[in-house]
Amino acid sequence: MLFSLCKGEDKVMQPSGDVPAAEGDSVTLNCTFETSYPSPTLFWYKQSVNSYPEYILNLVSKKVYNAKQIHLIISSAAVSDSAVYYCAVRELPGERL
Repeated sequence: MLFSLCKGEDKVMQPSGDVPAAEGDSVTLNCTFETSYPSPTLFWYKQSVNSYPEYILNLVSKKVYNAKQIHLIISSAAVSDSAVYYCAVRELPGERL
């Protein structure tokens, strides 16, 4: 999976493939990003079958530079959590170096 809302040297990378889990399991979804934004906003989206991506979470990260990670943890997996998950990064207005 790869979803990127970035420009130039900025990128978002996610491992491809399924993450198997049983109901009740704790699941960690990984996302690595490289950015020149000093304080990027990081997003997670969930896309269920036959649906559009749905925003589920954002995090404003202060003073982050190059090759960082943001993990989404589902603490107790349920059947309704079965979906494709995307992470994205963008700059806040006026924050570009």
